[in-house]
Amino acid sequence: MQVILHIGAQCTDEDRLLKGLLRNAGDFHREGIAIPGPSRYRMLLSEAVGALGAEEPAPEAREVLLDAILSEDADTVNRLILSHETLLSVPKLALEDGALYRKAERRLQAMARLFAGDELQIFLGVRDFATWLPAMLRATPHQTLESFLSGADPMRLRWSELVLRLRRALPEVPITLWCNEDTPLLWGQILRAAAGIEPDRKITGSFDLFSEIVSPEAMQRFRGFLRENPTVSEAQKRRVMMAFLEKYALPGAMEEELDMPGWDETYVDMLTGLYDEDVWQMQQMDGVRVLAL
Repeated sequence: MQVILHIGAQCTDEDRLLKGLLRNAGDFHREGIAIPGPSRYRMLLSEAVGALGAEEPAPEAREVLLDAILSEDADTVNRLILSHETLLSVPKLALEDGALYRKAERRLQAMARLFAGDELQIFLGVRDFATWLPAMLRATPHQTLESFLSGADPMRLRWSELVLRLRRALPEVPITLWCNEDTPLLWGQILRAAAGIEPDRKITGSFDLFSEIVSPEAMQRFRGFLRENPTVSEAQKRRVMMAFLEKYALPGAMEEELDMPGWDETYVDMLTGLYDEDVWQMQQMDGVRVLAL
């Protein structure tokens, strides 16, 4: 069985991936793709991973988990999709001891042991630290950025370091990444990649996020374009979406107001430049697929 584990990052998804996949659950179910509701597994997996630590699971642990997670017979499932953005950490501890998701390796190694013999894959959306840090701060009880950072320097934070740690700890587990900033244009590709289906297959909701950042008039015109050009490729669709976005983006849809003490425009631009370099670094890594425009 393929086990697809979407681990966030926090403040990038708000369960949109899971909801988007569930819109297609009926069609996917007929192909052996299972998308259980989060109440069936999130607390269960957190408890199992926490209790397991570095130990080996009991021989029957996998079967017990699957019985609890699945509503169908496990033998009929060839791809199980799980989304759990707090599996690595609750938001307030995401930078515990100044390290990005300090317990990530141990917790995902425990997951790999629980699903030993299965093909585990990790899916992760990343985000510019210039916007991720303020968003995460708002999602925690921390009163100041310094408290949340726990000694970390924003200029030294790298998603590539987290990904490299995971690749070293779990060299047999491939990682699929995408940039949160590109998600509205990549949404259909992300959904299809998670489901493991053909990149040009029609699915419900592939333009949901795009429709939230352009005017209703633009969306109507875009759907008209699709009706008139039924054979257009996914790459061509994205180019058209980018053109529509330049002309019809809703005011403020692609902008975030940043008001962090001590952060001026130059500082924010430096963080964004480092993030762009970081994404390039991840694109060069073995075992890492970066979904891009």
